[in-house]
Parts: sequence; structure tokens; C-alpha cells
Amino acid sequence: MMRNLMITIAYKGTAYRGFQVQKDLPTVCAAFQDAVETVFGTRYDIKGCSRTDSGVHARGFVLSLKCRETIPCDNIIRALNVNLPMDIVVLDCREAPEDFHPRYDSVGKRYLYRIWNSRERNPFEEGLALHVPRPLDLERMNDAARRLEGTWDYSAFCSAGDSVEDHVRTVYRCRAAREGNLITLSVTGDGFLYNMVRIITGTLLEVCAGRRQPEEMEPLLLSRDRTLAGKTASPWGLYLDRVFYSREELTQALMEEARGKA
Repeated sequence: MMRNLMITIAYKGTAYRGFQVQKDLPTVCAAFQDAVETVFGTRYDIKGCSRTDSGVHARGFVLSLKCRETIPCDNIIRALNVNLPMDIVVLDCREAPEDFHPRYDSVGKRYLYRIWNSRERNPFEEGLALHVPRPLDLERMNDAARRLEGTWDYSAFCSAGDSVEDHVRTVYRCRAAREGNLITLSVTGDGFLYNMVRIITGTLLEVCAGRRQPEEMEPLLLSRDRTLAGKTASPWGLYLDRVFYSREELTQALMEEARGKA
């Protein structure tokens, strides 16, 4: 009988052209399948919870792997981590229902966008955060961010080339917090369009720069016009932080974030 394993990984996406396999290009999926083939002797197919872009990172990316081997989950974690490159790690492995799908069974995701806000660059954040040397007004950013919460058609925040017809999504929470020179924007929703969080970030940075007003967010949403929103922020600062598979788990995470615990 086939087992369906739910595997959570973290990775630094700097060296990869995204998660999904691309011919003759380094991807997270291909690197993970290389390790799977070494451990199991078979290049099993895997399904991911999302298609992260080139250079995007993940702290809690979920994938599924169907296999016949009876190796205990703890041993699978250890064996895969021995064979994975240093910028990819397995955090968890557990048995899942036969019909579990990491993308279609998700009820929500949380993305983080990290901004290094200092006049000087930080060499330890290169490729891991967007460097913005000018001062950023966090109060203005959060004023605008709150206005992006709710259920809307987010066409204005979707890059051309997205094949999804329905652009209505729910953003449960969109807030930024500062710790020293590091600003982290956290966006939690039931689903996201192509480049949605990066466009939200680029637009909020324009608010911080005074080129937009926070009150412009609702008219922008109602316009459904991508050309009216801000630039698409660099992929280097974006992280898929967490994927939720139950309403209870999602609600708890939102409560903890509101209390400053996440």
C-alpha cells in the first residue's frame, strides 16, 4: 500500500529558480527529489503547497510524497537531511490521509516580507531582506495595510500572466512590525494571487515614501487595475512562513499574532 507523507521543509531560495521543476534550471523541487531518490531508490513525484518564485524563501513549505517504503517518519527526516543541500532542511514528516493535497487542502497561508531599514547595508541580510536606506514610517504603513484587509477582488495586486480567473481573496491580517532596523510585514489570507504580497509590499513602501496616501487603498482595490498599484518588490525579502490546514489552527495563529506572539 502507498503511504502519503506530509513533509514540511524550510529553504533559502537565493540559489534556486523557485520551487517548481524547470528544465535545466536549479529548483527546490529538483533538489528535494534528488535526496528522495537517494534515500528511497526511486524518484517519487511530490506535490507542493505553492509555486514560489525565483529567489523566494520558505520557513514552513508543505509538500506531499507518496511512497511504498515503511521507513519511520523520524528516520525519513534524518535520511533526507543528510542528503539535502545545506540551504534546504526537512522540519517535519508525518502520515497523512491518502487524499491529502498540500495545495488544495490549505485553508490559509501566511507570508512575511522582511525589509532592512538602515542607511547601511547589512551583509548578513543580503539576499534575505530588501534594503531600504530611507526612513520608513511604520504608522503610515500599518494605516494603509489595515485598509487592504477583508474580502476583495485583488486584481490590482496581481501580476499579468496569472491564469486564475477568480481574483477574490480574503486577507485576514496585514500588519508590519519593527525590531531594530528590521521591518517585517506579515500577510495572512485564505489564498494569494501571483506576486500579490510583493505588489502589496511595493505599494506600502510608496505610502511610506509619501507618494501615496493610506486612504488610496480602497479606491485602488475597487479599480482592479494593476497599473495603478505600486511596483513589485524584490523576491529576496519574501518568505512563505506557514500553511494552515484547519480553521482552528488559522484562528489560533491570528490570535497569537495579534498578541505579538508570532
